[in-house]
Amino acid sequence: MKNTKITRRGFLKASALFATLPLLDNVTQRSQLLANSNISYTPNLVQNGEVVSAAHWGMIKHTIENGKIIASNPYLEGKTPNPLQNYTADLVYTNARIRYPMARKSYIENPDNPKPELRGRDEWVRLDYDTAIKLIAYELKKTRREKGDSSIYAGSYGWYSSGRMHNCRILLWRFLGMTGGYVGSTGDYSTGASQVIMPHVTGSLEVYEQQTSWDTIMLDTKIVVLWGMNPLATLRLDWGVTDSEGIEYLKRLKDSGKRIIHIDPVKNETAVELNAEWIAPIPNTDVALMLGIAHTMYKNNKYDKDFIENYTTGFDKFLDYLLGKNDKTPKDAKWASKITGLNEEVITELANAFFDNRTMFMSGWGMQRAHHGEQPHWMLVTLASMTGQIGLPGGGFGLSYHYSGGGCPTAKAPILSGMTAGNVGGGGWLDTATSVNIPVARVADMLLNPGKIIDDDGKKITYPDIDFVYWVGGNPFVHHQDTNTLIKAWRKPRTVVVHDPYWTPTARMADIVMPATTSYERNDIAMVGDYSNAYMTPMKQLVEKEYESADDYQIFYDLAKEFGVGEKFSENKNEMQWIEEFYNSALKQAQNQNIPMPSFKEFWDANKPLKFEIPYENTEFIKFKDFRDDPILNPLGTPSGLIEIYSSTIEKMKYDDCPPHPTWLEPIEWLGMQNKPAEFHLISSHPTDRLHSQLNQTSLRDKYAVNGREPVWINPKDADKKGIKDGDIVRIFNKRGQILAGAVLTENVKEGVVKLSEGAWYNPQGGADIGALCKNGCANVLTIDIPTSKLANGNISHTALVNVEKYTGNAEEVDVFIQPQGYRVNI
Repeated sequence: MKNTKITRRGFLKASALFATLPLLDNVTQRSQLLANSNISYTPNLVQNGEVVSAAHWGMIKHTIENGKIIASNPYLEGKTPNPLQNYTADLVYTNARIRYPMARKSYIENPDNPKPELRGRDEWVRLDYDTAIKLIAYELKKTRREKGDSSIYAGSYGWYSSGRMHNCRILLWRFLGMTGGYVGSTGDYSTGASQVIMPHVTGSLEVYEQQTSWDTIMLDTKIVVLWGMNPLATLRLDWGVTDSEGIEYLKRLKDSGKRIIHIDPVKNETAVELNAEWIAPIPNTDVALMLGIAHTMYKNNKYDKDFIENYTTGFDKFLDYLLGKNDKTPKDAKWASKITGLNEEVITELANAFFDNRTMFMSGWGMQRAHHGEQPHWMLVTLASMTGQIGLPGGGFGLSYHYSGGGCPTAKAPILSGMTAGNVGGGGWLDTATSVNIPVARVADMLLNPGKIIDDDGKKITYPDIDFVYWVGGNPFVHHQDTNTLIKAWRKPRTVVVHDPYWTPTARMADIVMPATTSYERNDIAMVGDYSNAYMTPMKQLVEKEYESADDYQIFYDLAKEFGVGEKFSENKNEMQWIEEFYNSALKQAQNQNIPMPSFKEFWDANKPLKFEIPYENTEFIKFKDFRDDPILNPLGTPSGLIEIYSSTIEKMKYDDCPPHPTWLEPIEWLGMQNKPAEFHLISSHPTDRLHSQLNQTSLRDKYAVNGREPVWINPKDADKKGIKDGDIVRIFNKRGQILAGAVLTENVKEGVVKLSEGAWYNPQGGADIGALCKNGCANVLTIDIPTSKLANGNISHTALVNVEKYTGNAEEVDVFIQPQGYRVNI
């Protein structure tokens, strides 16, 4: 075959339709797409009636009139209202939609100098679908040819569609794996530290595992400790589809008469609703508080010696640290009081109460999204071990009660499979298809520092030199820390491709964008309740695809054809054939287990979820019971088979920022430091009325925005010192960036602390540039982008100091939820 060098300019000139013909209208575009493909599937859509679908925030009943969504309401009746379920129409019919395939003007016009510094500020050029596919394929082939597979980053971290078919991240890996290879990622932003440290401590992830059942909590627990969590907000959602049962259990907890203690610098919605005792330590000092409690328990001889001796290892070495034998600093209540800002009496009372009463420590994940984030959950397990209640009914600890219905009993249900990345290269996804995997929160560091070698849980990783970023889910320009550093890093690769339904801040920072469908414009199937598996639900297509949007599956199939692997990618199945295959696999399991399930056609035509029964014994589930009953026959997955309060494995790593036992380590920024760089500690909590950045573009925002901005909670005493009144626009800033927010004065936040929920879309005044003022209040403009430690490399979003002042400048209107300015129809 003749080796002919093809340039991008030559390629574009060869696309005659692109250069000389008017662009196809969306109807013609879609009909041609369907005619030329065996992948797309158009069902008989309901024009008038009710259709069931689902999202992370639950099963939803939609009212359709004349082929349009006019209402969305909860499918399950009698549950606590979840406002997130009422905005489907806003997600489909919005001015934030990406309507057509688009490319950045400078990227198209100047192939030799695409001016990556203009990402986020450039004009846009509309492409026809076929040209966009061929352009992406051309650039991908060119990158592989010139720089290899290790120069392609399949980022795509984020909360994808709830269904098992249209998993955009898996589809990207499937495509890239079948056509060569890519750089992948490990871990996540939610539990980056804990999911690495907990296998060293208890032998498993813990953060994504079933908890002791809520029914057992109701029967046996005396004290419930909510440590750094807001389940009334986070239980509105699941990684898949929520069954809404977690919040129902919280209602029962409220009426139970149990002692409920809320430990957090913020008295959040859950603490208020449950009328919990509020204990507000200085942010990032949870480990010091736990150490003070543990020291008091030990000195008062109120700890379970038998449990420590028979179920843990390394307590003696930890005890030397706790008593100050090596550093001459006992970690007693007085010591803890100075660090945490709490009275010694409070610490002493907690120590006595936790040992004297059946106590369940329910921890959120915010405390491990901090500098040295490996330490809090390690120390929490140590504290629970000292109470001796792990494995007993209603006692111990749980790291997932606030997430996806942890503690809701598990139904007897089959496993619903889903799309996979395929058996590429003889291995599995994240195997031979990846040249290297980096910790997910180190993406900016990787882009800025090719060739840098980092430590990661006992191994070394060398950063690749990334020249092509492919992102098809998630919104790193909202969820990644230190936005201005990310902007700098994002300018390094030559090509950035993004699929998204919306002009998110990340889509605006791309070179090529493909308009993806929402989950309401395609068919899928899902399980309901990540832990409960209580239902299987259809996710039916509600309406026609808007504008020229296409399913990620369709886009990657068409790209795969450009590489000659279209049939391998699709296995000659359209979406409904895949969905039926997933269902029938579950049906076969169900038949073997005597679980009633109808045929696929009956299930799909019924237009309602399929419910599974919960065995009574599952309502009595006690985490670690088998281990407690017999630690020899049922060992943990640690090297010793026991709870490792001291880890010899970590000791051998010799990391200076992660000792081999739980330790109080000063964070890089905190209110107790000398020469503070700023005045307030920023808590960037999960939002109550969003899923991270999802739904920020809907009219639900009108119900919580203050003066058109993201709200920030400020203690009235702090506000008075700054001359700030309720509803004022304030500027929040530090050396990393600056944002605007709307002031909410409340005593439910500790003095010296401000709370600003993460997830507001980044909206820089004057276009994306380093140091620009974010008009909408994106919290991560202000956060720090360094790892938790060499062990886990998690993010530290909750470690940040900021300044706050009343804003007196010209506050421009937020304009990130509309079409970007200045795009052209053709060149």
